[in-house]
This record gives sequence, structure tokens and C-alpha cells, in this order.
Amino acid sequence: MFENMVDLMLKNDYDVHIFDTAPTANARRLLGMSKVYSLWVNKMLKAREEARSLREMLSFTKKKEADPLMDYLVSFRDRMGQARQLLTDPEKTGFFFVTLPEALPIAVIKRFINWFHDFGIPVGGVIVNMLIQSEQVQPGAPEFVKNRVAMQAAYMDEIWRDFDGNVRALIPLFDDEVRGTESLKKVIRYAFD
Repeated sequence: MFENMVDLMLKNDYDVHIFDTAPTANARRLLGMSKVYSLWVNKMLKAREEARSLREMLSFTKKKEADPLMDYLVSFRDRMGQARQLLTDPEKTGFFFVTLPEALPIAVIKRFINWFHDFGIPVGGVIVNMLIQSEQVQPGAPEFVKNRVAMQAAYMDEIWRDFDGNVRALIPLFDDEVRGTESLKKVIRYAFD
């Protein structure tokens, strides 16, 4: 998957690439892969170079042979380097975290933002999703709804405080699941306001 993503990014066929991934699992693995791949490729290149050198010493012809595996490894290393450069360039890349106004998602996002900063990966901001719009809650609404609104308001105070100006959008809780083009158009009105 990582190689396919790198190939898509390096082809430069599109103005923007959006990869939607869960932060706790895939994003960490994905971003760590460039480092792991680099270490692996460098070891493979060293081993391949040693093997080539031994083969040449033992060869009677002293003729240099093409080495498709070596060519692939060098190309792969270069692509990984380009991908790492692209993924850490704040002019070209931004990772946006989507959270809910609840304790666990906020804690996860905080941890990952710190991790991204430690690795020099640019954070574009935080998007808050499924926010109940308090102005739509009528006085006769069930206590459960009023309690959820109050809980979300308290977590929104934490979000505004802890994400220090990095909140990029507030997406309301819609009546139905966001699926399809028409639903996405509703989200876009809030995301790019």
C-alpha cells in the first residue's frame, strides 16, 4: 500500500492527494514505513554490492553484468527519499486530524500530533466532527440530548485551548450518515467555509 501511495504521489498526475486513514494504526505505520524501507534498502544494497564484488573477483571474464535487482533497489531508495521529502515539506503536505468532541478521540489526536511534530511531519490542523449544534436543540429536547450538548461544549473548550488555533473546521452531526456525493457536498460547506 505504501509503495502504491508513493507511486501516486510521485507521478504528479493530480494537484492534491488525500489519503484517509485511521491515525492509531495505519498512519503511524504508513509514515514509519519510509524509515523502515530506507534501512532495509540500505542493508540490501550493501549486501548486493558485496555479492557483486565477490562475483567479480571469482569471475574469469571480469565482465560487468547488468544487475536488475540492484537497479530496482537504487530506484526504490530514491523514491523513498523523495516520498520522505514530500511528506515532511510543510509547503506541500499537511496532515489533518479528525476528532470528535469526546475524551478518547481528543487524547489520541494529542498523542499523534506530538508524535508527528517529533518526526518533523507537518500538521495542517484539526477538524472536529459530529458536533451537535446547540442552537438546534429545543427547550423540550430529551435530557440525553441536552447532556450531550453540555458534554461536547466542555470538550470544545478543551479543543480550542489545547489545539491552539489549529482547529480548521467544525462539522455538525448530520441527520444521516455521510455517504455519496450529495452528503459530501454538505460536509464541504462546513469544511471549507
